[in-house]
Amino acid sequence: MHMSFSVAVAGASGYAGGEILRLLLDHPQARIGALTAHSNAGTSLGDHHPHLVDLADRVLEPTSAQVLAGHDVVVLALPHGASGAVAAELEALGEDPVVVDLGADHRLVDAADWEAYYGSPHAGTWTYGLPELVVAETVGRQRERLAGARRIAVPGCNVTAVTLALQPGVAAGLLDTTDLVTVLAVGYSGAGKSLKPHLLASEALGSAVPYAVGGTHRHVPEIAQNLRSAGAAEVRTSFTPVLVPTSRGILATATARLAPGVDVSDDELRAVWRAAYADEPFVRVLPDGRWPTTAATAGANTAHVQVALDARAGRVVAVTAIDNLVKGTAGGAVQSLNLALGLPETLGLPRNGVAP
Repeated sequence: MHMSFSVAVAGASGYAGGEILRLLLDHPQARIGALTAHSNAGTSLGDHHPHLVDLADRVLEPTSAQVLAGHDVVVLALPHGASGAVAAELEALGEDPVVVDLGADHRLVDAADWEAYYGSPHAGTWTYGLPELVVAETVGRQRERLAGARRIAVPGCNVTAVTLALQPGVAAGLLDTTDLVTVLAVGYSGAGKSLKPHLLASEALGSAVPYAVGGTHRHVPEIAQNLRSAGAAEVRTSFTPVLVPTSRGILATATARLAPGVDVSDDELRAVWRAAYADEPFVRVLPDGRWPTTAATAGANTAHVQVALDARAGRVVAVTAIDNLVKGTAGGAVQSLNLALGLPETLGLPRNGVAP
C-alpha cells in the first residue's frame, strides 16, 4: 500500500477540478501539488473556489506537461478534446504518473463512436473508471480492471446514473435493451462554468430546459457501451436530459420493457437489484416505497437506487439519484484512483449527504 501520493490537478478553477480538490483535502494519503488553469492562470484558487479555504492562497499555474511533471498522480479536469494532448506531452517527457481524465477523451472503446459524437480524432481508450460496472465477460466488476491501472477515464455523470439504474436488470436478462427510455433532471453545474446566456441565473431560475434532444447527447454511446458490458447484445435508448434549477444533482428515470418471456413480480425485481448491489459500498437500493432524491445524495459519493414494475405498461422503472460532481465525477475518480493505488476503495470518500 502506498503511504502517500502527490497529485497535480489541471483545470483546477472549474467545477470538477474544485470538487476533486475538496475530496483530496480530506484524503489521508493525498498531498496536493501543482494546480493549473488556462485562462485563469495567475489568479488564486480562492478567486474561483472560496470554499476551499486550505488552498485559497494557491496561485494557479499555466497548464503544461512541465508544470504537471514530477507527481505520482495527475488529474485532468479539462474540456473535452484537451486531455489527450496533455497526456501525450507527459509521456514525451518520460513521465509515467497515474493519469485520471475527468473529461470524455478516453472513455469510449469505439473510435467511430467518438468521431461521430465529438467530431475529432479519437485519443485512445483508457481503463474505465466505474468500479461498480458489471463486466459480463468475466462475471465480475470493473474494479478488478482498475487495480494497478495507470490511465483512468472517469465516466460521464449522466452515464453513471443511467448505468447504475439499469445494469442489474440487464445482467439478469430481465430487460429488453432495444427499447430503453431515459429522462434525467440535471443540476446546472453539469453544464460547467462557461458564461453562456442560457446558464445565467436570470434564465435558469424557475425554468426546466431540455437539451441535446433526439439522440444527440454525447453520453448516448457511452451508455450503450456500459450496458453491453453488462450483457446486452443490442442497445437502443432514447436519452433526454433536462436542466433543472438546482446547482448539483442528477435524478435519472430509466424505463425498459420486460424481455420476451419474462414474468416477474415487484418483489422479485427489487430482490435482483438488491443482490446486484449488496456488496457495493457506494450504491444503496432504498427500502420498499422510498424513492431517490437528489438532496439525499448531495455532497456524497453515494448513489440511491429504486426500482418498480409498471405492470400495466409492461415496463420496469428504475430511478437513480447521484451528486453529479461527486459520484458522477470527482468522487468516482477518487474511488477509482484508490483502487489503482492499492488503497481501500472507500478511503477519503463521504457516504453521507448534507441534506437539507
